[in-house]
Amino acid sequence: MGIVSEPLDLNGPTRKRAEYPSREAELGLVVRHRSSFKVGTIIAFDPTWVTLRGADGREFKERNDRGAFSHDGKSVTLVRPKALAAERRIERTASGSLAVPNASARVARPSRIYVEGIHDAELIEKVWGDDLRLEGLVIEPLHGADELATIVRGFGPRPGRRLGVLLDHLIEGSKEARIAAEINHPDVLITGHRFVDVWQCIRPSVIGVQAWPEIERGVDWKTGVCAALGIDEEPGVVWKRLLAGVSGYTDLEASFVGAVEQLIDWTTA
Repeated sequence: MGIVSEPLDLNGPTRKRAEYPSREAELGLVVRHRSSFKVGTIIAFDPTWVTLRGADGREFKERNDRGAFSHDGKSVTLVRPKALAAERRIERTASGSLAVPNASARVARPSRIYVEGIHDAELIEKVWGDDLRLEGLVIEPLHGADELATIVRGFGPRPGRRLGVLLDHLIEGSKEARIAAEINHPDVLITGHRFVDVWQCIRPSVIGVQAWPEIERGVDWKTGVCAALGIDEEPGVVWKRLLAGVSGYTDLEASFVGAVEQLIDWTTA
């Protein structure tokens, strides 16, 4: 029988898989990689890789397999620290900005951003509200752009008191483009988007359609949209449901996001 003195028992008990206790991979923790015998301080962690810095200052990465590391002489499986996981859950606002936990609202700046209507203001508040309160920036509705030149003069823009304006349908040849062209002031910035109404700045997938319907010229856009989509409700009710479906900037059209953020940057510079 050669070197095997007894026949193999193929139905015998299987070898039990080794169990390793979990150890939170806290930054600064010193561990040893069991396979390579390298010792280092944890400086970065993700579920697959651990980045260590050795005593000589060099950095190296090792796979985070089960029981791949040891600490204080005990083999362990490194896991994400609970504190780090909690921090990552709150690090971004709806606009994608870094969150500032427990930050109080800043006193309102003299500078302002004007938008065409209440729906524009509500949408910006929904996504950029945290940023606006942190910066002390107020959004005010114009309730239409026809008297914009008069409103700008009444506001009295000057250095330290800037005015940003967001217009709907700001494309070549539109009424809004002609209104914007009448204003030429170093402390006024006018941006906008190509859509007829701010509803279109919300991606249609938010309400489960592939595209916003085309509405004939002369028909109230919001009323026409509700009819085209077969929604038998007042536009105000539909808007509240639409706004509730927006969870962050990724639910908005990129041109609208860019226009709003340009105004926020400019008025708070």
